[in-house]
Amino acid sequence: MTKHLPVPPHLFSRGDEAPAMTQQDIDRLFARCFSSDDGKKVLAHLQVMTFARAHGPDISDTHLRYAEGQRALVASVMRMVDRGRSSR
Repeated sequence: MTKHLPVPPHLFSRGDEAPAMTQQDIDRLFARCFSSDDGKKVLAHLQVMTFARAHGPDISDTHLRYAEGQRALVASVMRMVDRGRSSR
């Protein structure tokens, strides 16, 4: 069974408190994670898995929604990487 690591609570804001990290901080973290050769290969693999895949006409609505969710997540990661690289 896969063991999930707990999310450190200090990474998120609580109510009226100032956020622990800004979006710019998060963007920089994503850029740093995907700046190595391995990170670039992983991001390229995610792009191929999500954007270069074609579904046939028999795809179910549920599966199509799942695939679009995957694409949206990868697109969000790519935007954060781009913003993080440009804010350096």
